[in-house]
Amino acid sequence: MTDEPSDPQETGATESLDEFLGDSQAGGISKWWRWTLISLVMLAGALFIWWLSSGDSGPRYATATLERGDIQVEVTATGNLAPINEVSVGSELSGLITEVFVDVNDRVAKGQPLAQIDMVKLRDAIQISQAALDSARASVQQSRATVAQTRQTLDRQEEVWRLSGGKVPSRTELDTARAEYARALASLASAKASVSSAAAQLSSDRNNLSKATIRSSVNGVILSREIEPGQTVAASFSTPTLFNIAEDLSVMELEVKVDEADVGQVKEGQKATFTVDAWPGEVFPATIKRVNLGSNSATSTSSTSTVISYGAVLSVRNDDLILRPGMTATATIVTSEEKNVFLVPNAALRFTPTADSETESGGGISMLPQRPRGQSTQESTIGRGSTQMLYILGPDDQLEKISVTAGASDGTRTIVTGSKLQEGAKIVTGALAQSE
Repeated sequence: MTDEPSDPQETGATESLDEFLGDSQAGGISKWWRWTLISLVMLAGALFIWWLSSGDSGPRYATATLERGDIQVEVTATGNLAPINEVSVGSELSGLITEVFVDVNDRVAKGQPLAQIDMVKLRDAIQISQAALDSARASVQQSRATVAQTRQTLDRQEEVWRLSGGKVPSRTELDTARAEYARALASLASAKASVSSAAAQLSSDRNNLSKATIRSSVNGVILSREIEPGQTVAASFSTPTLFNIAEDLSVMELEVKVDEADVGQVKEGQKATFTVDAWPGEVFPATIKRVNLGSNSATSTSSTSTVISYGAVLSVRNDDLILRPGMTATATIVTSEEKNVFLVPNAALRFTPTADSETESGGGISMLPQRPRGQSTQESTIGRGSTQMLYILGPDDQLEKISVTAGASDGTRTIVTGSKLQEGAKIVTGALAQSE
């Protein structure tokens, strides 16, 4: 008995079913892993979001480490450079300028001619005065002769009158002779006065002639020249300025305006530096020479308030002559230098926790959730010698408030002193924004 072979169609159908069933199981497993992976990713994302949102909701702070250091307090002021002695040379005479001997930037010596006024009229005036003087002197001689003549006449009449026993001449004739002699003496005195007047006029005319040559009154440099040949000088009402001369440009002055809030720190002898736009990057030394007692006031253009400032004069060396009068300079005055002192940022002295988030607890201050940045609506005023409050962040992230005394400030840092200050402490400078 032989076995009958199975039906090929039945066998093929069985294998196809197995293959079909096998493929279905493999696809189900792949799909299950895919959904499982997606679920895990979503769960991890949810856990990450929960971790972010469930973090510490308490306030966080920006801090700075309390350290010792050196500080230099400075005051800034602006002003203009000027010569120590600037002389304006003018003319006391009116007339036509015939020559100008110097120009701007020329060095001149004391007594050196600068310009010339036409001298024709001045010479004529001298001749007239000389003639008047000669005439007055001649009048003196004539008056002296008249005095001598009248004196002799009077002497003869008095002698005759004495010899005649008073009979000759008559008293009227004698009185007339005496009067003539007195008039002759008066005429002589008048003639002498005329001589003095004529001599004075001649001296004045000669002086005017010497002033027709305009000369330098100092040794220096010509800064400006206001006259040209052919122009007429009119000195009837005021003395016109023809030249400006700087006596010595190797030493100059810087005149600055110091704000009234800073003038108390500026004193004579303090060191300073300044810069000018003409020499960018170059720093020039200076020394405070004088601080004016009188104030300068100016009305602000942006408001009706009055700005008060005080003038200060700085002494400047200009040996290489690169600085020029009138240059605008910005001066930095060193008012004080402190070494090895506690320094804190000014923001730390202005930081104040919000009132609704501050509750005192034990030795420190526990903080409830507060408004962003944790700043009060008003900033404290930092003044030298004022009492300020600092907040220190402890190891448990609690705030501790300590009292300090503020010292000098350079605008960004301030010196503080206090018994509770410890180097390395974390000083709170502000509150960080909280995440929602």
